[in-house]
Amino acid sequence: MHITSPGNPRIKNVVRLTANRRQREQSRQTIVEGSREVRRCLDAGVIPAEAYLCPELIAADDQDIAHRLSQLAPRHAQIATVPPEIFAKIAVRGDSGGLLLVIPYTRTRLNDLPLSANPFLVVVEGAEKPGNVGAILRTADAAGVDGLILCAGGTDLHNPNVIRASLGTRFTVPVAEAPTAEVIAWLKERGIVAVAATPDATAAYTEADLTGPVAIVTGSEAEGLSDEWLAAAAATVTIPMRGVADSLNLATSTALLLYEVVRQRG
Repeated sequence: MHITSPGNPRIKNVVRLTANRRQREQSRQTIVEGSREVRRCLDAGVIPAEAYLCPELIAADDQDIAHRLSQLAPRHAQIATVPPEIFAKIAVRGDSGGLLLVIPYTRTRLNDLPLSANPFLVVVEGAEKPGNVGAILRTADAAGVDGLILCAGGTDLHNPNVIRASLGTRFTVPVAEAPTAEVIAWLKERGIVAVAATPDATAAYTEADLTGPVAIVTGSEAEGLSDEWLAAAAATVTIPMRGVADSLNLATSTALLLYEVVRQRG
């Protein structure tokens, strides 16, 4: 199928999914765009509901992705080609390489997280910005965490900007969403120690023992961690600040803490 009209119902639906969280939640679908992101999505075994290809924008190195998608049609996915002006309308960013998928929501239950023998998790409470969540996913992938848990609302995990900022690691890092109280109980049942980051702690993050089963817990830049998390944590730690700033970006702080776990585990 070749779509050339911006008024086509399918094009209008993609635009709504890109811009509207309510539309994504109602349809239980979201957008993946960009060659690296699409490749990692397909490598993870995700079957798109729809795919939109702009042949004029697809690089030679990405022709194999277009071929993989063509093999999914028509039994598993609806594939459409579009001209550059239509692709520009549906893409979140301009450098998407002519590849865009509509995919179903993935499961995000705590009990679906695959835990290793020595569990290593990251918990983020109330993250406000999709870019931060995406960057944390990239770090979590690089550090080899077992999974990321989001709690207390915050940004939409299925926001296309989360997927894009993660460079596709949204599909390599297991993710769960649950209320704070449920996450705390779930960790305790499994003997996983919660280590909470807060500017009010007296111990530096390098002083905590992070070699055992651990969940690194960070909070929003605006509010920090809730009293519920601070009371439940086995330890609270801080990142030393030597300048006038009293805190770091959420993704930066989380990266420091995760790599301290990596360092201590050797």
